[in-house]
Amino acid sequence: MASKGYDMTPTMYSPDGRIYQVEYAIETVKRGTLAIGIASKQGVIMAVEEKPRTLQSTDVTQKIFQVDYHIGVAAAGYIPDARVQVDSARFFSQGNRMTYDESVEVATVAKHLADQAHQFTQYGGVRPNGVSMIIAGVDQKGESIYITDPSGTYVQFAAIAIGAGSDDVNAFLEKNYKEDISLEDAAALAIAAINLKAEEKGVVKDIKMAKVSTESKIFEKVSEADLEKYSQNVSKFAP
Repeated sequence: MASKGYDMTPTMYSPDGRIYQVEYAIETVKRGTLAIGIASKQGVIMAVEEKPRTLQSTDVTQKIFQVDYHIGVAAAGYIPDARVQVDSARFFSQGNRMTYDESVEVATVAKHLADQAHQFTQYGGVRPNGVSMIIAGVDQKGESIYITDPSGTYVQFAAIAIGAGSDDVNAFLEKNYKEDISLEDAAALAIAAINLKAEEKGVVKDIKMAKVSTESKIFEKVSEADLEKYSQNVSKFAP
């Protein structure tokens, strides 16, 4: 059935029960570059594929953000929408710290961002956020990873990929992920997953990564030297 004008606003259901504007936003995410989150008993890994232009500075990661000391976000889709949501998450996290004198839980931040995304599916004159985000961190309850999408859904995963080719990558993660995986092997698994369709599985040139270890509970960007070290273990994981 054609959309027949039902796609002009996110506030209107089509006769077959669809909200086309939300579906279009989800399609934007599927066209974004890959982002991956993996949890282990030693911490969490966030990794994204970034292919900079020849003269572009590569010092600043465009798709991984720090929300609080212990929480990071990896995004796929329309990144300006991610920046706005991350700013809101930072404000929310600091408000929680000021009010309760403790760090915010990862699940609470995920719910806050999902609630915000859902708001943009309910009012005329706005469009849904065209971005999905992996919210990863270590809090009082341990290591956790959530994803949000443009509909306002949020779900917890042990390992998840979003963006272009994510269906194949998620099948690869399901095949290779183990509950007792180490943080180093989780990083290697993320590298292998991003390079799933490449001839060389250990290439890290276009990969950016961050981690939060259970020991430190501090968000850290992974250096290129460490990426190279982690990439030595990609052969552990069968395509």
